[in-house]
Amino acid sequence: MQQKAKSGNGLYKFFIYFVLCMLAITIVVPVAWVFMASVKENREFYGNPWTLPEGLYWQNFVDAWNKASMGDYMINSVIVTALAIVLLLVIALPAAYCLARFNFKGRKFLNTAFMAGLFINVNYIVVPIFLMLRDGDNFLKKIGGEAFLLNNLFVLAVVYAATALPFTIYLLSGYFVTLPHDYEEAAYIDGAGFFTTMIQIIFPMAKPSIITVILFNFLSFWNEYIISMTLMSSAKGPKTLPVGLLNLMQAQQSAAEYGMMYAGLVLVMLPTLILYMCVQKQLTEGMTVGGLKG
Repeated sequence: MQQKAKSGNGLYKFFIYFVLCMLAITIVVPVAWVFMASVKENREFYGNPWTLPEGLYWQNFVDAWNKASMGDYMINSVIVTALAIVLLLVIALPAAYCLARFNFKGRKFLNTAFMAGLFINVNYIVVPIFLMLRDGDNFLKKIGGEAFLLNNLFVLAVVYAATALPFTIYLLSGYFVTLPHDYEEAAYIDGAGFFTTMIQIIFPMAKPSIITVILFNFLSFWNEYIISMTLMSSAKGPKTLPVGLLNLMQAQQSAAEYGMMYAGLVLVMLPTLILYMCVQKQLTEGMTVGGLKG
């Protein structure tokens, strides 16, 4: 019986490792191929697509950055993502702390409202958001003002932050609930107020969860396409990196400059890969520590 159990466990482990290896291959191979293709010259794309590059043709990145304006698109994405994350944290951290640590009238309603927001797909409401901002611009024009709600990086960052609030507050409040009240009571005895306790005691303890929220929302904002394309629809207006990348792909497919196109893809992927490698440990802690404390 024991031998059969060991044999069954061995087959089960083999199956699990085999599936994990296959999943890893399906992810690693395409990513590696894009990096490899980004340093090839155009003539190398007309042969076997799996051959290694003859050399490292870094001019593709220079052309993508300058000729295809990927540098401007990346700066716009950095500005929008940074603004959105700052706005999100400024609003979500105090809101999650209050919902998790204090009892007040309307608390259950707010919790229910934020939970309901988790089930709303932002892509389904992007058209009403666009119409609302367009009507706001028309109203500003009627009263003699200047329209600025559409094709505005700051407004786009506000929309990103607003749409990410339900998930962020849900995740943070779930972590804050697990923290013992002893730390707060000790801070109150020492004369600290609610705000000081929140900033100096609770937020440092919630660092793994905060890093998790930052990473998830960074990936979401950095790679977001539909909202950016809809709200930044002006041909001469600023564009974020995913929208600019689509324009580059459409232009370079007809121009047959594939190296520049794949270099643009690498420019989009590289920041997210670097960020993930830097905060991988904190991300794992943020996903598991709440369950351990519960």
